[in-house]
Amino acid sequence: MSPQFANERELEKEFEEIFESEEAHYLIAKRAHEYAKLMAYYRCAIMEVETKFKVLNEEFSLRFDRNPIENIKSRLKRPISIRNKLKKYGYPLTMQNIEEHLHDVAGIRVVCSFPSDVYTISEALLSQDDIHLIQMKDYIKNPKPSGYRSLHLIIEIPIFLAKEKRMMKVEIQLRTIAMDCWASLEHQIHYKKDYLFTEEMAKELADCADLSAELDERMEALRKIVRKNPEKDGRIQII
Repeated sequence: MSPQFANERELEKEFEEIFESEEAHYLIAKRAHEYAKLMAYYRCAIMEVETKFKVLNEEFSLRFDRNPIENIKSRLKRPISIRNKLKKYGYPLTMQNIEEHLHDVAGIRVVCSFPSDVYTISEALLSQDDIHLIQMKDYIKNPKPSGYRSLHLIIEIPIFLAKEKRMMKVEIQLRTIAMDCWASLEHQIHYKKDYLFTEEMAKELADCADLSAELDERMEALRKIVRKNPEKDGRIQII
């Protein structure tokens, strides 16, 4: 019997014993309560980060008369996804392992207008003294082979409870409207069940990603054009 199979069988026996014991309901309820509490902490972390982005968006609106952030979306990883990812990494499903080894339980996606906004907003966030950057992956400057583009940040942020402060991890994805549109459509096509995905299709998707990147570049160039508006007292305006 392989060590992996033996370990799985031991876990199964332990699970069966728990269900057969008189304390089964108590143990299950306790575990469910611990999981719910941990997810509540992640939701609090999401709220903290969302608030920071909304404040930055408001500040930029006041300073430059425009909002660099188009929309903000958030999500908590599903229980089945949490279990599968821990299993993939070889860790038992425990609250401690969730906190220590998973960085994307809490996720936020920030969609910006232009590529420069992505970097401006991310730099403004990371400059705040209560934000600790754990990891950054720049898939805008270094796209994935599929064509995927986005700036990924793993940060740690404090949440303040009644009697303690906890540091919670949050994954942040920052991308432009064009990048987000491509990623959403790519997901619909690539991950459709019972669908044959060929190399030709993958190449076509990558070509579409290049087109969306070109769109970003051209729109960015237009935004940087300096125009003189005679109706504004001769002042120079930057779009």
